Amino acid sequence: MTSFRDHFSRQAHTYARFRPHYPRALFAYLASLAPGRRLAWDCGTGNGQAALALAEYFERVVATDASAEQIAYAPPHARVEYRVERAEDVRLPAGSVDLVTAAVAVHWFDFDRFYATVRQALAPGGVLAVWTYHLPAIAPEIDRVLARYEVDVLAGYWPERLRYLVEHYRTLPFPFEELEAPEFTLEADWDLPQLLGFLDSWSATRRYEEAQGRHPLAQVWPELAQAWGAPERKRAIRWPLYMRVGRPGLP
Repeated sequence: MTSFRDHFSRQAHTYARFRPHYPRALFAYLASLAPGRRLAWDCGTGNGQAALALAEYFERVVATDASAEQIAYAPPHARVEYRVERAEDVRLPAGSVDLVTAAVAVHWFDFDRFYATVRQALAPGGVLAVWTYHLPAIAPEIDRVLARYEVDVLAGYWPERLRYLVEHYRTLPFPFEELEAPEFTLEADWDLPQLLGFLDSWSATRRYEEAQGRHPLAQVWPELAQAWGAPERKRAIRWPLYMRVGRPGLP
């Protein structure tokens, strides 16, 4: 069994505070694909952001994550059951789940074992949806700094599987009958401290800081501060979502 490599527990509090929120239309679309509204399973739920949104459409949501620290920051909800479980080892009755989701999480999983668990759990006509986002789009002069921070400053501190995210899930193994999904975008109006909180929540940021004894944002701070302007200035920020959606085919 592949051991769980926890890249997020140490920054669970920061992760909960400084991550953008998904558009409501995303979950309305996914619910429209599901054969029923009885049960949704959100894998790698983190702080429960997707699970809470799914609870608006489903009678019950099971939200699992291998990190107890992440789930500790998930707000309670009457229709959401949080479990500290690896996605590959979830305990759900066969054929009971109408929709399975994994928001910015599936690239961490053991693909073969996870997909086998999904196939067993899904009800007839059930749907699996996985998605991610990458660098935000703010303004060209800011976007260049963020790209340099990710690619140059943090080089060597990203886990290998981050390549799936960088490749926008195009190369992600996905052995399902794929559906063509519409485009969705995350949007936020943030000041500079909020953007810094987002960058600080990256696993590579923390790995660099622990290895080098200094914060990596210091390397781009003068350029980023100049490009942004007044720190309290709010800027529109957009993250395109990259999604794969499908149903199990015939065995």
